[in-house]
Amino acid sequence: MSLGTLEEEDLAEYFRLQYGERLLQLLQKFPSIEEQSESPSIRLLEKKKEAQILHRVMEEKKETFKRKMESLNQRWEDLAVKEAQLKAHMQKFEQFIQENDQKRIRALKKANKERELKQLRMQELAKAKQEIVALRLKHQRLSSKLQAYSIFNKYLEKVVENSEFEEIQEVIARYKTLVSMNHDLMQSVQDGQEKIEHAKARLAHYMKEKGDEILQLNNQLAQLQMRYDRAHSNVIVWESRWAHIQNTAAKKTLLLGTIKMATLNLFQMVSKQLNDSPSVSLEDTHKQLDVIQQYIQDLSDILAEVKKKEQQQIRV
Repeated sequence: MSLGTLEEEDLAEYFRLQYGERLLQLLQKFPSIEEQSESPSIRLLEKKKEAQILHRVMEEKKETFKRKMESLNQRWEDLAVKEAQLKAHMQKFEQFIQENDQKRIRALKKANKERELKQLRMQELAKAKQEIVALRLKHQRLSSKLQAYSIFNKYLEKVVENSEFEEIQEVIARYKTLVSMNHDLMQSVQDGQEKIEHAKARLAHYMKEKGDEILQLNNQLAQLQMRYDRAHSNVIVWESRWAHIQNTAAKKTLLLGTIKMATLNLFQMVSKQLNDSPSVSLEDTHKQLDVIQQYIQDLSDILAEVKKKEQQQIRV
């Protein structure tokens, strides 16, 4: 809607409200037809005069209202300009607030990150300090051990000076060789001892079983002899049973011969290791076991002597 149309409508509404009632009152004051018929010219002059006065008043009111409307429009324009400026300032202020919020958020994130990084660096620093302390303690222990073991180095130097060895490493290599040989010898002795113990256990078990069986067979033989004496007529039956017993005894004898053969083989292996082979009958199993046991005992004594010398050398 244009400003001119707005002014016309406002003027019409203003005059209708301001002067409508007054014009109605003025029209009511006009005389009736009977009164006009009495003095028409006089009343016409009066009405014209009142109309002129009323027109002047309305013109003055209209001019006053027009000035007020112009002042009001000017104020509206000023308000519109100020409102636009205020909106521009508000937009700038909101943009400034948003930028400050973003800067504050970035600053908080950066501060949190720096705080976490600082905490991590402090943890790493504490861990590094602990490692340094541990390394220092380890260094002190190693230094103490080095100082304590320096006497062995001096001892080895003297050994090299007074022996055919040229360097300390040759002495150490010789020692390692002797330790390895000692270990192999001990393992061989242990294996031989275990085999002998196992063979002795098997022989003892077998001898016990055979003794029990022989005793049982002797008892059976006695009983059979008594039955044979008592029942000489049943010779065929008893001869058959006797043949069965003899077969069983032959099997056991074969097993005993196998064990004796194994003992003999072990005895011959031991005899090869000895320079002076003992004179033992091939049929004397017990003496063969005694020789094997004596050989193992000698190896154990040699091992104990070697260990004793090593301990003495370590103490020196």
